Amino acid sequence: MSFVEVNFDGLVGPTHNYAGLSPGNVASQTNYGEVAYPRAAALQGLEKMRVLMELGVPQGFLPPPRRPAADALRAYGFRGSEAEVLGAAAAEDLALFRAACSASSMWRANAATVLAAPDTADGRTHLVVANLASMLHRSLEAQETYALLSRIFRDPEHFAVHAPLPAGRHFSDEGAANHMRLATDHGARGVNVFVHGEPRGGAFPERQSRRASEAAARLGGVQDPVFALQGMAAVQSGAFHNDVVAVANETVLLAHPEAFEDREGLFDELARRLPGLHVVETEGVSLAEAVSSYLFNSQLVSLPEGGMALILPAESCETPSVWRAVETILAANNPINRAVVVDVRESMRNGGGPACLRLRVPVSAAALQGMDRRYLLNAARWEALMRLVEARWPEAIAPDDLADPALWSEALAAHASLEKLIEGFADAPRL
Repeated sequence: MSFVEVNFDGLVGPTHNYAGLSPGNVASQTNYGEVAYPRAAALQGLEKMRVLMELGVPQGFLPPPRRPAADALRAYGFRGSEAEVLGAAAAEDLALFRAACSASSMWRANAATVLAAPDTADGRTHLVVANLASMLHRSLEAQETYALLSRIFRDPEHFAVHAPLPAGRHFSDEGAANHMRLATDHGARGVNVFVHGEPRGGAFPERQSRRASEAAARLGGVQDPVFALQGMAAVQSGAFHNDVVAVANETVLLAHPEAFEDREGLFDELARRLPGLHVVETEGVSLAEAVSSYLFNSQLVSLPEGGMALILPAESCETPSVWRAVETILAANNPINRAVVVDVRESMRNGGGPACLRLRVPVSAAALQGMDRRYLLNAARWEALMRLVEARWPEAIAPDDLADPALWSEALAAHASLEKLIEGFADAPRL
C-alpha cells in the first residue's frame, strides 16, 4: 500500500504580533515590542506551501483559531459582549489579554504528536493533540486544535484523534516538535523517537515532559518507542523544542552534535533498529548559530523522483558557517540532494522556522480519502487563500494596536471571511 506524507501548514492568523510571550525562545524575546506584519507573514507561509506543492509534496493547511479569543477570557471571569470582555481584559490583565491575541497556532508542529499507521497497535494513524501546558498563550489553543483535527481526520476507520492530556507540568506536551520517526519509507514500520526534557535548572524551561511522551506512545499503542533526553546545553541556548536542533525523515537524522544528552547511546540504538540509517551531523556550527539560523528547523522531505530536499529559511544563507554546513551535507553520501531556500522571516522573528510551521502526517492512499479534503491544497484553493489574505489581513500591528477595538473588528472579520471561504471549498468525494 503506497503512503505519502502530507505537510499541513498553519495559516498565519491576522493578529500575528511580537508580544514576547515565550520564555526560552530567543527570537521571541529579542523582537518583543517590534512592529509585526500579519499580511506578509501569512503570504510568506502560503508561498512556502506553494514551493512544496511544486516539488510534488502533498500540502494541506490548518486555519488559525479566532483571535482575539474572547471566549477563552470568559473562563477567567470576564463578562459582557465580545468587545466588553476584550476591553476589560486589556485594562485589568494585559498579559492574559495578549495571550488571547496570540497567533502562535501558526506553528503547527506543536499541534499534535502524529503516530503513523504502520507503527500503531490498531493500524490507524493516531494524533495526540498537544496540551501546550507550559505556556499560557499556547495552552489556549489545545481544545480548538482538538476540534479542528477531529474535523479533518474524521474517518474512524483510518484515524484516531486523542484529546489533549490533562494539563500540568508533569504532563506538559508540545507535540510533534519533540517527536521523530525513522523508517525505510513512509509506509514501512518505523522507529519512534520521543525527545523530552527534565528539570535540571537553568534560565530556560524544558517544555516536553517524558511522562507526556510516554502517554502519547501508549495512546497509539506504539511498540518499543525510544526516549531521548534533550541536550542541556541546547535547551539553554534557546532550543526550546527538539526540532530547533534536529530533524528526521525516513532514513536520515540531521542533528547538531549537542542535540541529545546521550548522543552515542541514542545513535547506537537507532543504528541497531534501522540498518541503513544516515546520521548527518554538522561541524563548525555553534549552538548559537544553529538557533539564530534555524538550520535544523528546516523541513526535510522526500521527493517523488527520489532523494530528499532540505527546505531552509533564508537566514541559513546569511551565516557563512551554516551555509558551508549545508554545502557539506549536499556533497556527502546521504539522500539529501537538494536545498530549497524560503522566506519566512516574519515567523522566524517570533522563533519559528519552516519546520515549526507544519504538521507532517504520513497516510495511505485510502486514509487520504478519509480526510476532509477541503484542507488539502490545490492551485485554486491556494490562489483563493492568497487573495483573501491580501484583502483582509492587517498590514501591520504595533504593540499598542492590540488594545484597539478597530483591530479586533478587523481580525474577527478576517476570520469570518476565512471560515466562509473554507465552507465553499468543494470537498472531493471519496474514491
